Amino acid sequence: MISFENTEYAFAYKTTAALKKARFLFSSMGSPLLLKMGLSVMPLAIKWNLPFTKQLLRKTIFQQFVGGETLPETAIVADKLEQYNVQVILDYGVEGGGDGEQGFDHATQEFIRVIDYAATQHNIPFMSIKVTGFSRFELLEKMDEGMNSAAGTLMKRYVQALEDLPSNERDEWQRVADRLKKICETAATKKIAVLVDAEETWIQDPVDAITMLMMDIYNKNSIVVYNTIQLYRHDRLQFLKASYEAAIERNFLLGAKIVRGAYMEKERKRAAEKNYPSPIQPNKESSDRDYNAAVEFCITHLDNIAVIVASHNEQSNLLATQLLDQKNLAHNHPHVHFSQLYGMSDNITFNLAKSGCSVSKYLPFGPIKDVVPYLMRRAQENSSVSGQTGRELGLIKKELERRKG
Repeated sequence: MISFENTEYAFAYKTTAALKKARFLFSSMGSPLLLKMGLSVMPLAIKWNLPFTKQLLRKTIFQQFVGGETLPETAIVADKLEQYNVQVILDYGVEGGGDGEQGFDHATQEFIRVIDYAATQHNIPFMSIKVTGFSRFELLEKMDEGMNSAAGTLMKRYVQALEDLPSNERDEWQRVADRLKKICETAATKKIAVLVDAEETWIQDPVDAITMLMMDIYNKNSIVVYNTIQLYRHDRLQFLKASYEAAIERNFLLGAKIVRGAYMEKERKRAAEKNYPSPIQPNKESSDRDYNAAVEFCITHLDNIAVIVASHNEQSNLLATQLLDQKNLAHNHPHVHFSQLYGMSDNITFNLAKSGCSVSKYLPFGPIKDVVPYLMRRAQENSSVSGQTGRELGLIKKELERRKG
């Protein structure tokens, strides 16, 4: 039986000095006043290029949650993780391409550069992308609106929305599709899997559709493309099942990275402001129920689904291992993978690895100014997920006490 209480395994890769630094960081994040001040000041300090801001960030929150500013820096972290049988999902942490079409083309080339690099490293089987990195947000919104006003299946609504666009925007969308195809084509050739990140609900439909199209092309014999399904949405368990039916019908393998979600506060606020029903589950219990049901659904259909259980919830990870045991399947089944964010839930990651599970850390990298949005989400997530900061802090303190003895 796997235990997530073993802090010796969880923090074996961290020095005592690094653990003390993490203790200070999580203590600070546990203070609502300090957190609020930090979240207000950090983006402005970076924007205004205030002295010592980058150095302070680099030595604190950046070092905790990010692999490095460059690929060589990140490789040092990946190599350290490999020593403990932990793999890496590499994420070029730039969100939203600047400079219009030229910026989107540049972001695409950067994603391809990451794939090329990952292919030279045997510990990096996955890389993560955001469609907002190479597509105009307003175009995604327009496509989503068009799909929501159309009827039928996801793909029928997608085709209808595309037809309703003016010709210049249809051409623009084709360039988005071409960029994603170029990324997936490179990934298929280099045998690296591409995880397409989830986005806000008001741009998610076209992201789902275009990702399904890529699966239909590249997931015939192996898993190249994964969609990310956020179970804190009340409609996503049904969407997972519909995606499975589409995969069966079209004869491709469904890649599903299942997460709870990252935009809860923003989603609820927008729904209230615009007076539409919130897409978010009514409570945590509902989210947990659907997440665990999604885990069970995927593990029941492993012939046609490859699942990444991307969760910081101990019970959900334990459930996945128990289901594998019940079915007499290996913990490192080729269609089952576990993942947690770098800098969080080491007690889950490293204890899963110790039990023989295929597990990774989601490892972002990039210039400090570009990964600030990611860092802000991590800080907010640790404060909004009930007990997350306290849990991290408690485990760190427990390990520091163990090392004293």
